[in-house]
Amino acid sequence: MTQIRKAQYRDLDQILDLVKELALFEKEPTAVTATLETYQEAWNSKLIDAIVAEENNQVVGMALFYDTFSTWKGRMLYLEDFVVAESHRSRGIGKLIFDELFLEAERRKCILVKWQVLDWNSGAVKFYEKYGATIEKEWWNGKKYLAVHKKKS
Repeated sequence: MTQIRKAQYRDLDQILDLVKELALFEKEPTAVTATLETYQEAWNSKLIDAIVAEENNQVVGMALFYDTFSTWKGRMLYLEDFVVAESHRSRGIGKLIFDELFLEAERRKCILVKWQVLDWNSGAVKFYEKYGATIEKEWWNGKKYLAVHKKKS
């Protein structure tokens, strides 16, 4: 039986494993450079939160998110990663997690939940559209990596 619950500190290693599985699915197997320590620091500072699906003491799915703010709309929840282990897909676990994510957003009095989806991931797009989600195609992502941990010469 699948249990949906708020993640706990002890789940972070399994959450990171799922993130690595997601990176592999997204054709970016070496892109995950965050470590368990990175996750632990983010967790301890309350930067991240998560909902997990658990079966037989094993985390088989998760939604990792954080609070953010839209200057146009107000308080929102940003879904950073959402994944169900490949071995557990097509069993409704993703729906259970996603439903709980929206309940969590309501408990936090958010006006909006926002996330990204790859344009080629038609299965995910279809899943989100079943929820009445708007998949924006006009915004481009911007990012810049910071060299905050440069070695001193």
